[in-house]
Amino acid sequence: MLKIRLKRCGRKKYPVYRIVLMNSMSKRDGRAIEEFGFYNPHNKELRLNINRVENRLKQGAKTTITVQGLIRRVQSISDKTN
Repeated sequence: MLKIRLKRCGRKKYPVYRIVLMNSMSKRDGRAIEEFGFYNPHNKELRLNINRVENRLKQGAKTTITVQGLIRRVQSISDKTN
């Protein structure tokens, strides 16, 4: 099963995450099939290609709970600007 989840990057004690599509059985920091954006929890910076995410969700990919929250945040921001 394919999952949209976080992949840890950054340096020691300063994590930065990439939002990626991976096989659910692969390691957290393993090879990703596709990258959608990134999330920096220290300054709350979030960049996400929401069109690609929605496309993959239609194809049957599942999301983790954390990524669901990040997607909701991006969608609420885009609703406020439109």
